[in-house]
Amino acid sequence: MSNLMADLPRLTKRSALFLDFDGTLAPIQDDPDTVAMPGETLAAINRLQLFVAEAICIISGRDIRDLSSRVPLSHWRAGGHGLEICKPGEAPATVAASPPRSLSNAVEMSVRGLEGVRIEHKGPVFAVHFRRAPELGDTLLARLSDTVADQPDYKVQAGKMVIEVKPVSANKGRALESLMGQPPFAGRSPSLLGDDTTDEDAFVVANRLGGTSIKVGEGPTEAHHRLETPDSVTSWLSEQGQG
Repeated sequence: MSNLMADLPRLTKRSALFLDFDGTLAPIQDDPDTVAMPGETLAAINRLQLFVAEAICIISGRDIRDLSSRVPLSHWRAGGHGLEICKPGEAPATVAASPPRSLSNAVEMSVRGLEGVRIEHKGPVFAVHFRRAPELGDTLLARLSDTVADQPDYKVQAGKMVIEVKPVSANKGRALESLMGQPPFAGRSPSLLGDDTTDEDAFVVANRLGGTSIKVGEGPTEAHHRLETPDSVTSWLSEQGQG
């Protein structure tokens, strides 16, 4: 696995580009509400539209409404790990789907009394952030796993200082594979950049389809290549389509 940007494959005009948001296009912050994509990164993606046409999708665990407020509507967007997808120029539905009330109550009870823990509601997905209380990670994982034990349509997935309670159908790999079967992605080679455990399913699919998989940051991964930081992502994106 390469750590050198020079060793990474380059995009071609037959590439389809899939980009995670938090930790890939935008640096992670203690408060997820403050996360924003740097202007240089946005400019690099916009330039690539001239190279790979509309075959660019920003795929995120954020709710599609939240994601659409942070990235241009001129790009494909897949929110909720692919639960909702918007085409270029398409605004998301005004109202998000809601999780079962019983599950909402159970998740709230699971974190009650734990200082430094915050629940972010992302449509049918719960993101339980513990960046301000990292010592609570194991406790939260155990409690939330118990919470979904009788919810066959939901699962728990741990990430970077966050544990998500999400529908089983919320899967970036499924979303990537679905998009690759329709225009403008069909017939292209997928290139996926992501930084967290929720991107691993999509790395597996991108690899199986003969594409490029790039992990951002440290940690074990199914990706074949690696970049160090979101700044490295911006530099790599800026180099594509040139020469």
